[in-house]
Formats: sequence, structure tokens, C-alpha cells
Amino acid sequence: MADRKEAARPKTQPEGEADAPAVAAPARGEVPGEAAAGENAARGRKAPAGGAAPAHREAAEAGGKEAPPAVAARQRGPVRGESTAAKERALRQEMPFREAAPAGQQPRSETAPGQEPTKGGAGAASKDAAGENFEQRLLRLRRKARALPLLPGVYFMKNAEGKIIYVGKAKALRNRVSSYFVGVESHTPKVASMVAQVADFDTIITANELEALVLECSQIKQYMPHYNILLKDDKSYPYIKVTVKEPYPRVTLTRRREEDGSLYFGPYSGSVRDVVSTIQKTFLLPSCSRVFPRDIGKGRPCLNAAIKTCMAPCSGKVTQEQYLEAVDEAVAFLEGKQGDLVKELSKRMEQAAEQLRFEEAARLRDRLQALQKLEQGQKVVDAPNVQRDVICLRFDDKNAAVVVLTIRNGRLTLADSFLFERTQLEPPEAGMSAFVKQHYLQRTDIPREILLSVLPDEADLLEQYLTGRAGRRVHLRVPQRGEARRVLELAERNAEQSLARLSDREEKVRRGVAELGALTGLAQPPRRIEAVDISNTSGSEVVGGIVVFVDGRPSKKDYKRYKIKTVEGQDDYESMREVVWRRMRRFQKGEAGFETLPDLLLLDGGKGQLSAVREILDELEIDIPVFGMVKDDRHRTRGLVGEQGEITPRPVSPAFVLLAQIQEEVHRYAIAYHRALRGKKTFSSQLSNIPGIGKARAAALLSELKTLDAIKRAAPQELAGVPGMNRAAAQAVWQHFHGEISQNMEDVDQTGKSK
Repeated sequence: MADRKEAARPKTQPEGEADAPAVAAPARGEVPGEAAAGENAARGRKAPAGGAAPAHREAAEAGGKEAPPAVAARQRGPVRGESTAAKERALRQEMPFREAAPAGQQPRSETAPGQEPTKGGAGAASKDAAGENFEQRLLRLRRKARALPLLPGVYFMKNAEGKIIYVGKAKALRNRVSSYFVGVESHTPKVASMVAQVADFDTIITANELEALVLECSQIKQYMPHYNILLKDDKSYPYIKVTVKEPYPRVTLTRRREEDGSLYFGPYSGSVRDVVSTIQKTFLLPSCSRVFPRDIGKGRPCLNAAIKTCMAPCSGKVTQEQYLEAVDEAVAFLEGKQGDLVKELSKRMEQAAEQLRFEEAARLRDRLQALQKLEQGQKVVDAPNVQRDVICLRFDDKNAAVVVLTIRNGRLTLADSFLFERTQLEPPEAGMSAFVKQHYLQRTDIPREILLSVLPDEADLLEQYLTGRAGRRVHLRVPQRGEARRVLELAERNAEQSLARLSDREEKVRRGVAELGALTGLAQPPRRIEAVDISNTSGSEVVGGIVVFVDGRPSKKDYKRYKIKTVEGQDDYESMREVVWRRMRRFQKGEAGFETLPDLLLLDGGKGQLSAVREILDELEIDIPVFGMVKDDRHRTRGLVGEQGEITPRPVSPAFVLLAQIQEEVHRYAIAYHRALRGKKTFSSQLSNIPGIGKARAAALLSELKTLDAIKRAAPQELAGVPGMNRAAAQAVWQHFHGEISQNMEDVDQTGKSK
């Protein structure tokens, strides 16, 4: 038996090294002034996955006592500086599998001796890490809330790890915060769920309620708490960005709003990429990756110049003034000033023609025609010169939709739809208030009038807040009749259609999950599906990826990626075994992020991968359904393969659509990680070929400047300021990319520091 276990077990990494999630969320901080580490120790919080906790548990199992951190750290594996051979020997000396659970039972997560398992949820009698049950915690928080002053301010609700999970404002802190910890049974589902996780709270007192509202909005933007309404989902809603601080600004799409001096318009929920493309073509702005003025005159203009959708600043025939003029016009269009822009272009065109500057007049004529064509595609919904936004909130049984119509000069320039769970926006007055605050926190173009389907809580205070942001009076109102009511009804119809489309999509996903469960012989539809894929190039940079689908939807926070550590060369079977072994061992240890087993495990591969993984699961005595996802000769999804043979769903069935989506997603995720590692290696090798730049300096440049393009664009002084670089090395890098000696190194000494 021992020999068979050794044969089935992959040659894996040290147990103590955890596999980080694909996107490691930053530990959103404490309110300044708190000693986070001291609180962690005082409350007995769990160590992060991959820290000393797993080693402590195994030491406790072996000897009955918890090993000190230093000892546990030494037991995890080879220390820095050991050779590869030494590391591989350490991997082969892994601790044997933990004692298996009885046949037919799932292995249980370990708990500390004498500690009851936590069962979460309001009213649970179990104790948390601080030794309190839910009622004791409520009593402690209630007492703390009663000591607060009757003054306006902002409060921060925090969970047991000290992470801020909700930010709110109050006219009287004592009354507002106390209300969370009394009458818990009458709370809405969202509030009850939040209160069940609150371990502590902090407050900041403000001078008045308006100041509290402004601070609340800024803190929500900074901490992005889970229980606040956020205009984002797995991918953030996009913005249109105009990089006005650059010599030659660009109009681009971005999903991150940064404090970099650029102009941002949005967020939007529609096809923003099409809007950006239209603006670039209308105002003849470049969409390529060239950097100006650096790349002016360094290459021939591309096809966009030939078909007259770009003014081709790369040719050197366009002055910076002409370019900035076009950017200003694009900004005016995004700000809803189309009418003024048309008048200005018409006036300039006529003046140029009168002064016999026919080429300039023709250029302005073409731009004016493109702008007028763009305007014709916008529906007239209101009187000319009317500037307003219309916001409508609608609910169905499970979801909520908010539609925002942007009307500028009487034309509907944009219609956005934002979808939420129903509980997030209930009751409607509070939901509308939360949405309006965060929507206009992100926007710069706030109109004078905002029409609403329901008047939000504290409407007068919101008007003051928006007036302060806009720099002029802003009115909120619910129209009852006339043209304003007709426009609101248009928003209502759009919101109802958004909910209907969402309901149809959810029904198709639900049917897909149910059909997939029936095809694989499961008693119930699989709520959690995990899929595994391996990616490499000729055996180099071998990686694995696991994607997770919950209720038929990607759950990206649960994705995991693995760098294969013990398999040499290209061996998909052994690589797949290692990934599954590492994932399941962490489940058996009860590590955070690995505590839930999938209802269905899918492998990107056929019978070979299936047999390899089945052996691992048998050795670990973990019983979960496993199937391989096979492809046809065109590398497209064909069906599933199990121990009983191949299963081929109908190509148009919901199950087939879901299966193809899962297979495509796990392939995309694994290959993206592989390309990132391969690119990093290629990047480092390219830098290492520069005289005076070894692996250490190449790594330092990569760490500091992130990309090869950033290093190419960096000035010699900036290169010299990177840790480990000096004046000579910076000059070598500059000369490598620019083919010339920089004349701007006089202010840098030999150590790389500015004089």
C-alpha cells in the first residue's frame, strides 16, 4: 500500500507554501492610528494561508503541542539559497498523508483542541476566534455604541480580521450605530448578514452632516467595503479616459480610475469600446500603441491614416496645436456640449474659407460632417438645451435594475443599466440614495437637474452634496406629469427590459447547470464546479490553473493558479496530478480558500488525465465526481469523458453552452498565467543582454518599472534611481533602446542619485 501511495502521489511543493488566489485582494486597512498586529494577537485571529498556522497544526497533531513560529518555519522546507537539488530532496521528504477519514466520509477540517466549530449566521450559539458567541458579541458592541456621542460622523464596521466591511454616516452616531445591535431579527437580509460579521467598529466625528456625507463617500471609494453598494462587479464598470497631462493626450477605455490628472467620464455599463472607437474616428485621434512625441517620424503611418480615420501625428505633418485642438473637441463632446461644438466648427470653417485656407477648411468640414452624423444617431427625447439625468430603480423577485439616461441638449446621449441583487437596494429610498452618492462620486459631468423614480433618503442633503461637487445648484425631483414624466417612463421601460433580459439569462444558466448534473449522473445540480488545466510551451514555464463556477457563474475570487514545481519537462498527467494533490491537501488542512470541495471536478483533457487524477483522489479518500473535457479535431469543445465512456451533449443545449464556457475560461486563465511568466522571463533575458545589466539589475528594473515599454520610456535619471542601478548602467540601458548617448546625465552621480 505504501508503494502504491508513493507512486500515486505527485512530486510536489512543500506543504507550507500556499497557492495564492489569482488576484490577491489588498488588505484594506485599518482606520489610521490602530495597531493592527496587536489586535490580531489579542483576538486570536487566524494566520494567513501559507503562514505558520498549517505547520503549527501538523506539529500539534504529531506532538500534542504547538510548535513555536520559528521552528514551524524551519519545518516548512528548504531555506533561501539552497540548491535546486536540495529543494527537490525536501519535496520528496514530505510528511505522509494525514490519517484518512473512514470510508464514505469526507475528511474534516482540523480545529484547535477544545474549540467548537464556527457555524456563522445571526443567532448562532458557536463561539468566534475571540471566544464570544453571537449574543455576547452583540452585547459588547451595544455597550460600546451607547458610549458614542450624539454628534454627526462616519462609522466603520469591521469583521474579525479587522477588514472594513461597511462605511456609513450618521446625524447622531450613538443612535445610528446602536440601531444595528438591537432588534436584529427585524433587520433586512443585507443588514442582518452584515451585523453577523461585525466584530468591532470605529467612528470619526465631523462638524456637520454634510461633512459626514462627503467623508462617507470618500471612504467608500478608498476601502470599497463589501456591504456598501459598489458600481462594480467581477470586472469594474469601464470609464473613458483622456490623458490630458500627456503632450499628445489619448482617449482610451480603462476600468481603473486613478489620481493621475487625467479626465474620466463614466462609469458606463454599455459597449464603451464602441464609443471610444467612434470618438477616435470622428476626431481623427490615434488608436495605436505609438508614444508621441517619441515615435514621430520613426515609421510609416498605418492603414488608419490611409482610410482617413486618424490624423497620423506619427507622420510629423500634424502640429501639436492641431492635435490638442482635436482632443479639446473630443472632451467637449464627452461633456455633452455638441451644440456649442457644431457652432464653433462651422464658424472656424467659414473663416478659413474666407481667408483662402482651403485645406484647413476642408479638414474642419470633414470633422463637422462626422460630428453631425454622430448626433443624428442620438434620439431626441426632450426640448433643445435641456441638460438632465434620469435615474429609475425597478425590482423583480430577486434582482434590481437602475437605468441612467443621460440627456444633453435634448438628445439621449447615453443609456446605462446597472444590475444588483434585490437585497442590496432595499428599501428603495435607501437604495436610491446609496446609488446616487456613488454614481456621482465617479462622474464629473453633473447636470443641473436629476429626475428620479423615487425620492432618496435625505434628498436635501444629497442636493447640497451634488451642488458642492458640480459648483452650481443641482435639483433632485420626482416628476409627476409633462415631458419630464414621459422621459422617466422611458427609463422605467428600459429598467423593466433589463430585468427581463437578466431573468432570461439566469434561467438559461440554471437549465445548463441542471442538464450538466443530469448528464454526469449527479443526484442534484452541481452548485460548485471546479475545472483544471495545464499550460506550457515545450515543457518550460509549466503552470496550472483552477477556475470555479458557482451556480453556473464564474467566481473569480476563488480562482487559483499554480507554478508546477516537481515535474520536469512536458508531462500533462503528472502536472495535473500535482495541481489536484496540492488543492486537495489544502482542503484537508482546512486552509482558508480551500475549505469547500467542488460538487463536480472537470479536467481539460481525456482519459489519461482522468485516470491520473482519479488515483490521487482515491489515495486521499476524497470522493467527488470527476470528468474530462474533450475537444474535437478543431480544438473545440466536444463533450465529457468519464469512467463509463464519452458523453456528448447536444451542441445547442444549455449544458453544452455552459461546458464550452467553462473549458474556454480555464484555458484562458491557465494560458494567461503561463504567458505572464514566459514574458517576464523573456523580458529579463532581453535586459540581461545589455552590458552591465545582470539578472539582479534586470529584476530590479522589472520590479520598479513593471513593463519593457516603461523602461524604454524612462529617462536616464529615472533608470539610475532604480535600486542597484548607477549612472553607467542607466546610460547602457538608455543607449540600448535609443541607440544614442544621453546628454542628460550631468545631474546624476555615479551611484545613481541626483546631485
